[in-house]
Amino acid sequence: MPSRKERKLIAKNRSAHHAYFIEETYECGIELSGTEVRSLRERACQITDTYAVIRGGECWLIGVHIHPYSNGSIFNRDPDRRRRLLLHRKEINHLDVKLRTRGYALVPLELYFNADGRVKLLLGLGRGKKLYDKRDDMAKRDMQREIERTLKERNR
Repeated sequence: MPSRKERKLIAKNRSAHHAYFIEETYECGIELSGTEVRSLRERACQITDTYAVIRGGECWLIGVHIHPYSNGSIFNRDPDRRRRLLLHRKEINHLDVKLRTRGYALVPLELYFNADGRVKLLLGLGRGKKLYDKRDDMAKRDMQREIERTLKERNR
């Protein structure tokens, strides 16, 4: 995964780690039109309620909303259309086998520009969390905050 300095974050799916155990991550390209790339450069998009599916040997991103480009006129595409993800054939086949297993989903984690200026998507293969798993994670996070607070006060 590229370092933080080399990439410019466009959008992040903060609820993904709350709802899923992310087991594997994949960096993939996304097929966009020119006005969509320009729109991403001027403002963010929304990837909170998005997911990816594999249909016909291709990976598709569904539910992403990229705002229309302000100077795009007739060349603007539908902001909610499904977009093809660019992955290697072996990765698509591996993900297809995993998705046939019950409880797995492809969840977009981050959308960003890499060092070359290309739009990339960090895609996570996640297994859905149960309610008690979410509660455990929240309890662990709260305990860690309390530990950090007490250590910070002790060091003063």
